[in-house]
Parts: sequence; structure tokens; C-alpha cells
Amino acid sequence: MEAIWSVPKMIKVRYPALLTYIPYVLVLMDMRYEGVKCHRYGSVDSHMLMGKKLLDAGQLADALSHFHAAVEQGPKNYMAYYRRAIVFLAMRKSKSALPDLSRAIELKPDFTSARLQRGNLHLKQGRLDEAKRDLKKLLKSNPSAEEMREAQSLLTKSDEIVRLVAQARVSFWRRDYETAAAQLNTVIETCVWDATSREIRAECFIQMEEMGKAIGDLKAASKLKSDNTQAFYQLATIYYNLGDHEMSLIEVRECLKLDPDHKHCYSHYQQAKKLKNHIQSAEELIREQRYTDAVRKYEAVMKIEPNVRHFSLLAKERMCHALVQGQQAGRAVSVCGEVLQADPENVSVLKDRAEAYVQEEEYEEAIKDYETAAKHSENDPRIKEGLKRAQRLLKESQKRDYYEILGVKRTAQKNDIMKAYRRLAQQLHPDMFQDPYKKKKAEKKFIEIALAKEVLTDPEMRTRYDQGRTP
Repeated sequence: MEAIWSVPKMIKVRYPALLTYIPYVLVLMDMRYEGVKCHRYGSVDSHMLMGKKLLDAGQLADALSHFHAAVEQGPKNYMAYYRRAIVFLAMRKSKSALPDLSRAIELKPDFTSARLQRGNLHLKQGRLDEAKRDLKKLLKSNPSAEEMREAQSLLTKSDEIVRLVAQARVSFWRRDYETAAAQLNTVIETCVWDATSREIRAECFIQMEEMGKAIGDLKAASKLKSDNTQAFYQLATIYYNLGDHEMSLIEVRECLKLDPDHKHCYSHYQQAKKLKNHIQSAEELIREQRYTDAVRKYEAVMKIEPNVRHFSLLAKERMCHALVQGQQAGRAVSVCGEVLQADPENVSVLKDRAEAYVQEEEYEEAIKDYETAAKHSENDPRIKEGLKRAQRLLKESQKRDYYEILGVKRTAQKNDIMKAYRRLAQQLHPDMFQDPYKKKKAEKKFIEIALAKEVLTDPEMRTRYDQGRTP
């Protein structure tokens, strides 16, 4: 039976730092005083003895080298294979442990300890038929009381897993992904090395839009199953749709290492690579202060990938910044606004739009953006400085020069003032503008020229204004 539908979680052997060395020192003393010769050409028994002592001392790598030598020199020694399997399991190398357990059982079919370990290993891998077969044979091989209790417990657990897997399949088929994921959670608690269960649960998480959890399962599945190109492709796709082209390229390269001709992975690689190159080029143009060219490059990014929202927002965010730096404030306000509709708390864009408003002399709007940005980044010096500047400029702007607003001399007659007003009113009438931002700006200017005309065409109000008093 194929594995039922993950990352091994073997318990690490941990000792306080000092205590870790004491058993090893004792082993070395044994070597010195008992005359145990454990080099490559030592006897099988010597390697087995040293391997066991090092294993007991927690020195797994050294123990493994001795068991390697024991297997090499005693290929019929079932205990050498078994001991090496135990080390592999302690090192979380279940794939390496399984062949050794099988070889030990082949050499000694009634070896109950090895059969129990293999049955447990099959269960963790989700190979339920193989697990049951080993456990049932074990019960017929005169096991110890402890082995019998453990085998019966594992058999009961296997039956429960079979039931849960069947239920999860039905739930998945019915598109009840939340229930299927919950059922698979229980399966994976026991079958921790079952790649297929993790792949199915990852698909549930994708449908539930819990991409972080899906990534975790797919990363585990890519390690648990050899040549798992599908897992790497799915990971690349998820990262790409999250707007992370760097991680997407890392995962898709792993797919292509396994299969250079993989159609979907190669196509995805070309797309992600092209997008990355354009983004890098755009950022280089910004560093070179070639802001107009940078805007064009980010416009090309949106054409390359029009369907992934994260990349569109990234492109518009950086366009917003480049437009502000390039003194194209009117367009910057519009582009920044599109980003803030989707991400109202984007501090970088709030700061950029505030600066654009300052360039457009829309100081009240600039103050609003700076204050909103400060709520999310109160210690940002750029926000503090920008807010103070916008407040100062607003105060200065409120001292209106009505003559300058209408573009007339201070000695202008009423007829001259009315002519100037009519000319500006025609130019600045809000109905002349379609763009919402430009229309709003025109409305403000229109109110200003209307107020200037009202004050300067009324003799009493004009006199009070010229004397520096409130009209």
C-alpha cells in the first residue's frame, strides 16, 4: 500500500554540555585500558562494542562510523544492521534506517525488536498495510510482554488511522476542506513521515487561503518524497502569488534540478526570472535618480504580470515614490491613492503622498497623511519633520495675497479685477476636469479666486484688506 496521504519529529538526545562529555571520556578510557582496537580494520565485535558505547554516550556520528565498519566486515551480522538503523533513527534518517531493519529481519526472521521498529517506522510513514503485516507477525513470534503490549497498541492505532484517512478523503471530495484538514491533523500526529497526507492537507490549506500552513506541509513533503517536483512547483507558485519572486525562484530551481525538462517549472522559471530582472532594473534606475525611466520600467512590470495583485501593488508603490522624487506630484497623488485603497496602513506610501500634497500646496491633505502614518510609525523622523513642515506651510499659506491669486497689480481697477477673475474662472472651473484629484484641486482654486474677487471688488472690504485687517 502506498503511503496514505510529513517532517519527522524525532526526539533529540539532549544532555547538559558538561555531562555530554563524561560518557565519551569513559569510552576513551575503556579503549586505553582494555586494549580495544577500533580502527577500520578492527574486529566486528570491537566495532560493535565501541559503537554501542558511543551510542549510549550520545555520540551518534562516531557510533555510526563504527556500525558502518561492522556492517562492512560482517555483512551477515543482523545486529550490526539493527544497531546502525537505531543510530539512523536517532539522527532522523528514517529512509536510511528502513533498509537496515529489513536486512536484519531477512537475516533473522524472528528478530522481534527489529520487526517492532520496522512496523512502527512503516506506521510513521503512513504505510499501514506494511505496518500491520509486521506487527501481526511479531505477535506470532513469541515477543516479550512489553513488545506485545506495544505491538497491540500500534495495531489499534493503525486501525484508527485507516478510519481517519477514509473520512478525510470523503471530506476532501465534498470540498469540506476545514474538516479534512482537522482529520489529517490527527493522522499526521502519528504518521509524521507521511508525505502524501501532508500534500493533501497542504491542498486543504490552499483552498482555505492559509498559505503559511500550506508552505510548511509542502516543504516537508518535498523532503519526505524523493524527486517531488510537484511539491517544489506548488511552493514556487504559492510564493509567486504572494509576491515573493525571490523565494519562488529558489523553489522552482529545486524542481528543475530534479527534472530540467519539467514543462511547468521551466515556464514558471522564465516568468519569475523576467519579472525579477525588471524589478531590479527599476530599482537601479531609482538609485540613479532616473525617475521617469523607473516609472516606465514598473509600468512594464505590471504588463508582465497583470494577474498577481501583490506585484501590481508593489509596482504602483514604487511608481508613487519615483513620481514624488521626480516632482510629478499630481500623478503621484493618484498612483499613491490606488495603493492606499488596497493597503491603507502603508506607511511608505502615506509619506510619499504627503510629500506630493506638499508639492501641490495641498497642506491640509499632507498633514492628514503624515498624522495617519505617525499612528503606525510614531518614531519615524521623516514623518515628524514632514508634519512640522506641512503645518508651517499651511500657516503661511493662510496669509492670502488676493492680488497675487488673481494676477493683478495692487492698483488694479474693478474692471481689471473682473477680467482677471473671468479668465481664471474659465480655466479653473471644476467641470473642465475629469480626473477626481485634479477636479478637487480646481474646486479649491476656484473658491480662492471667487473669494479674492469678492474682497477686491468691494471698496470697503478692499480698504480693510489693504490695511491688513480682516475684510
